[in-house]
Amino acid sequence: MAYENYTTFKATKDGAVLTVTFDYPPVNIQGIPMLDDLNRLAETLESDRSVKVVVFQSANPEIFVAHADTNFLKDISTTAVSRDQVKLLYLQTTLERISKLPQATIAKIEGFARGGGHEFALACDMRFAARGKAKFMQMEVGMGILPCGGGASRMARQAGLGRALEIILSARDFDADEAEDYGTINKALDADKIGAYVDELAKRIAHFPADSINACKQAVYASIDKPIEEALKEEAYWLYQAMSRTPAQKRFQYADDNSIQNDMNNQHNWNEGLLDIQEIK
Repeated sequence: MAYENYTTFKATKDGAVLTVTFDYPPVNIQGIPMLDDLNRLAETLESDRSVKVVVFQSANPEIFVAHADTNFLKDISTTAVSRDQVKLLYLQTTLERISKLPQATIAKIEGFARGGGHEFALACDMRFAARGKAKFMQMEVGMGILPCGGGASRMARQAGLGRALEIILSARDFDADEAEDYGTINKALDADKIGAYVDELAKRIAHFPADSINACKQAVYASIDKPIEEALKEEAYWLYQAMSRTPAQKRFQYADDNSIQNDMNNQHNWNEGLLDIQEIK
């Protein structure tokens, strides 16, 4: 499938990894053109099983993705509506679509990610940030509104209520190490190491079956929103989906035939051995 003709980013495919590089001068503003591009990207990815991992990065050395464009924020109605009249915003539906992609999504953040840019990162499955370069902020309270691209909702799930409220209500910059401490990113890395780390992680994930990756995502996300009994049912449901679409049964049989699980050498070698078993289709 073709990943081209985008206005706000470029997409390049290397094996099962698609790298999306935001490149929308001067500051990668998150406006309608970017949201339109992201929706077109999502539409293609949703039906492309050859892509297993999507890495989002920026061509701008100072900015990952900037805040939402005030040109569409200022058009929001100033008339309060009742809960039964509320409709989701375009920003919300776009970032939720990114969150629900069947691929594993990784944000590689090497610059500012404030407001909607931070919310975009939170919509990805994993986030890694460069020390000395990445800066995060939710500035909305100071503008008289609130994070409205999933920031309030996703941040509370990611970092907990107290941390989420500290980030949102202080409306201040925080760096990569603080973000790791807060729990809003997976890991802070030195600027000269983040590229290799994310590349190695993406390529490792890309070895595994696409339907297994999707099943893992769906089960984990369900666990956030459901009581434990319902979440466990989701796990069982997605187990059956994966078993029906991947070579799992063949791999289990191979492991049994070769006494892999009872071999101490194999127990010491799971990290590499798991990649070797991908040869069984």
